[in-house]
Amino acid sequence: MNPGIDLQHSFLESLQSLGLPPGLAKAFWIPLPAILMIIGATVGVLVVVWLERKISAAAQQRVGPEYAGPLGVLQPVADGIKLVFKEDVTPAKADPWLFTLGPILVVLPVFLSYLIIPFGQNLVITNLNVGIFLWVSLASIAPIGLLMSGYASNNKYALLGGLRAAAQSISYEIPLAFAVLAIALMSNSLSTIDIVNQQSGYGVLGWNIWRQPVGFLIFWIAALAECERLPFDLPEAEEELVAGYQTEYAGMKFGLFYVGSYVNLVLSALVFSILYLGGWDFPIPLQSLAGWLGVSETAPWLQVLTAALGITMTVLKSYFLIFIAILLRWTVPRVRIDQLLNLGWKFLLPVSLANLLITAALKLAFPFAFGG
Repeated sequence: MNPGIDLQHSFLESLQSLGLPPGLAKAFWIPLPAILMIIGATVGVLVVVWLERKISAAAQQRVGPEYAGPLGVLQPVADGIKLVFKEDVTPAKADPWLFTLGPILVVLPVFLSYLIIPFGQNLVITNLNVGIFLWVSLASIAPIGLLMSGYASNNKYALLGGLRAAAQSISYEIPLAFAVLAIALMSNSLSTIDIVNQQSGYGVLGWNIWRQPVGFLIFWIAALAECERLPFDLPEAEEELVAGYQTEYAGMKFGLFYVGSYVNLVLSALVFSILYLGGWDFPIPLQSLAGWLGVSETAPWLQVLTAALGITMTVLKSYFLIFIAILLRWTVPRVRIDQLLNLGWKFLLPVSLANLLITAALKLAFPFAFGG
């Protein structure tokens, strides 16, 4: 497969080969990324919600949902339908515009970030040269929506939750960005496609998790904090703040927060698998397997199999990380807010900065080993 061709170019070329003019082919493409993005993210959320309920039940030695569909697989759908038809209530003294805009600002950047996630060499909606930088930039918008929601609710618990969410996001965005910069430095690119290609060729031994052992731990801790997963769910700590910034929300506005948190968890797992686990790369190099089996690398069926394996590997790696995140929820106790901020500013920030500087020094000293 040609590395320079992304899904957009392939789609446009296919339509033009059928006789459509370039302008009309472009018009067909414009709504397609949004539709693909929304469908894929929504299906991913439904699967994660079901998995979280079943894994949490297994961790607590109970059954979990089992009546809504086989093994309870329709329970997330039932929850979604309930939220859609639930009454949408706006508090009397709340700011209606900010109250409505808050959940939108939280969800929209997360969905937009899916545009740069590759599931294969050609399976990416848009291959931007600054793709991973775009993800970091979009991630910094969500805290504005959380703070806006907490402030607009006219509720002291919601305001405290919004302030905590903003402080937490600011504290962990910088270590997260430093960990990403170390990967970009080794890959000589901010493109997600280039980062995965830089890890390919040697199977599992070429993945960045071995070259960035400190960076991957920093990224994982910071990603959990950005997603507000236990032990970092201080903004919505039920025992302290009722539901934090979500306290006054109901109906579909609450549903947006609910969907946004899970979409962000899936997105973080996908980005982690791309940066550190080789993305769509198979643990054993497919070229070597094809050579051992005596199969030509140019065989059409092999290219189809490679694309299918790429999607499967990306999804499997991501859901393995989500499984770890769910287990952490029932394993690690919630930290205090001062412990949370101390971990971000006094530990992760200096360690991530040192990791970035050491990576730069090693890249200058051993350019061949570090992608130079």
